[in-house]
This record gives sequence, C-alpha cells and structure tokens, in this order.
Amino acid sequence: MISVLPACRVDRAAADASATAWALAARGGDPDAADHFVRALHGDVLRYVARLSGDPQTAHDLAQDTFARAFGSLHRYEGRASARTWLLSIARRTVADSLRRAAVRPRIADTTDWQTAVERTQPCGLPGFDDGVALLDLLETLPGQRREAFVLTQVVGLSYEEAAGHLGCPVGTVRSRVSRARATLGRLLQEADAPGGHAA
Repeated sequence: MISVLPACRVDRAAADASATAWALAARGGDPDAADHFVRALHGDVLRYVARLSGDPQTAHDLAQDTFARAFGSLHRYEGRASARTWLLSIARRTVADSLRRAAVRPRIADTTDWQTAVERTQPCGLPGFDDGVALLDLLETLPGQRREAFVLTQVVGLSYEEAAGHLGCPVGTVRSRVSRARATLGRLLQEADAPGGHAA
C-alpha cells in the first residue's frame, strides 16, 4: 500500500525547499533570490512574532529586525535546517531580546499613542473582527511554552517534528503542550459561549 502525504504538507514541503534554495542563492549575492526569500517567509515571521510577543503593534518592527539579523548572518547559513526553521529561531531570539529591552526601559506616561487612537476609530462590527480579537486575547492567557508550541504548529503550520527541532525539546513535549493549549482554549471558549459567561 502506498502512503500519500496530505496535499497541504506536500505543498509546504515544496515551499520550504524553495525558500531554502532562495536563502542559499541570496547568500551567494543574488538580489532576486533575497527578495523571493523575504516574500516567501515574511507572513510566517510576522504571525509568529505577533503571537509570541503578545504585541501585534510591534510585529512589523520585530519582523523587520528578524530579517535584518538573518541577512547579517546569512553568510553562515548552510541549509542544514530549512530556511523557515532557521528564520523562526532568529525571530524567537529577536522577540526575547525585545522583551528584555522593554523590561528595563522606563515607561513614559501621559503620551498619546497615535496607533491605538487610529485603531479605535476603525469599524469593529466587521464579520470575524470580534472573533479574531477574542482569539488573540485567549492566546495571550496561555503559558509561554504552550502558546509558542500552539502558534508554531497551529498558526505557522510547522509539523510537530519541526517545532520540536525549533524549540529544542522532544516531539512528545510539543504534542503535550499543544494538547494542553487546545484544552485550555476549548474550556475558555465554552465559558465565553455560556449564557452570561466570559473568558478569564
């Protein structure tokens, strides 16, 4: 009997192979390959840093910083891991560094946050808007390791094996973290859907 991988996994494997080839070509100085490399993985990096940092407002800056770091160390990239895995490990360090800097940076009070003001003027009644905000809020309630495993596998789309390699832990640990994250999210969603209920 011949086993066939699901089409989405085959497509993603082909996309990973292409991104890795572009990264290696960019390392050799091909500007078109560098552009393809960024376009292929920018969305994944953006989603990952937004969920990991818990601050969608800074996601674009974090993604830009991730790519700047990646191009700064591209000469050392040899393609042993996929370009996606390599880039997400850089993104993880970028977010960690950003959180460390924010922890020691003094907070400025009584300043106008123009981005928040603009966002508040946008219509909130669009289909799916409230659901998306609610999901982001629920993801932020998860412990860091569970949230990261969930985002890598359920949002970014890495396999459990790839996520384990990225996180430096056994596959079983990733499966356990994702399972617990799902259970927590499911419970919170049930509480939110209950009459008069709301997620903690």
